[in-house]
Amino acid sequence: MGIEVIKPGLSTSVQDLGRPGFYHLGIPESGGMDRYALRAANLLVGNEEGAGVLEATFQGPALRFTSHAVVAVTGADLPPRCDGHACPAWTSFAVKAGQVLGFDFLKRGARAYIAVAGGIAVPVVLGSRSTYALGALGGFQGRALKAGDVIPLGDAKGTAREGLSVPESLRPLPPAAPRLRVLPGLYDFRVTKSALEGFFDDTWRVATEADRIGYRFRGGRALEFVPRKQPFGAGSDPSNIVDTCYPYGSIQIPGGSEPIVLHRDAVSGGGYFMIGTVISADMDLIGQMQPNVPTRFVPVDMGDALAARREAGERLAALRRCLA
Repeated sequence: MGIEVIKPGLSTSVQDLGRPGFYHLGIPESGGMDRYALRAANLLVGNEEGAGVLEATFQGPALRFTSHAVVAVTGADLPPRCDGHACPAWTSFAVKAGQVLGFDFLKRGARAYIAVAGGIAVPVVLGSRSTYALGALGGFQGRALKAGDVIPLGDAKGTAREGLSVPESLRPLPPAAPRLRVLPGLYDFRVTKSALEGFFDDTWRVATEADRIGYRFRGGRALEFVPRKQPFGAGSDPSNIVDTCYPYGSIQIPGGSEPIVLHRDAVSGGGYFMIGTVISADMDLIGQMQPNVPTRFVPVDMGDALAARREAGERLAALRRCLA
């Protein structure tokens, strides 16, 4: 059983929940940029939450199925079609052998998740089927899909059924002007107080450089750095520090002008200061943001971050109950 790629879309890759445990070796976790949507797609077709799926970015692929399958599409509003006929999103539906699953134009969001009963059965590499394209690791031959690829599927084991649907209240999509909650630090002392306040007061816009490695933002004021003699081992730019580890979601600002939020395929360390870190509960949201979207960064404390994580866990628990 398999799927033939007729058109790959703009950037479609195999992803699951990632490969934690290797970041200290320079290998990022990778995995779905919107982990909630990925989990939902798998639950809809009877897979384990972390099974391999296809992550389509901005534009959907065209896929010919060689056997009958149950499919679900979640995440961005990228309407699916089977042989040209509209199919429901966030709902499991059947695709017959020989039929082609395609997509309309993107309406909202950035990344859609295509789950097939049985899961995408590419080889497991370091505990995961996720694609890390920068390192040519995992996924389908370590890269995004190309026309002519044939993607293997696992055994559905008779657990999938058509017509299972996620309630509208549990289908998140990004607002028109997102607000990203940030824990200030680790190196916010490198900028002046007024510069730090300006960073959170300004409205930024997602730049065109927005991918699995990181999201760049433009439009706010340049930062003013606290004068100092650069320490041994740091670069000459005021934004440079002695090399350190980068947390997921950390915000580095090379030259003090354009913030970059590091995401699933980010490098594990380097020599740029970090003004703060986007909380884990908002990382899925970043993965669904399109270029030119106006965005504000909002400072929060650890209590706020933990409360947000708890709320995200409660939403996921509600999803599991609905699809049990």
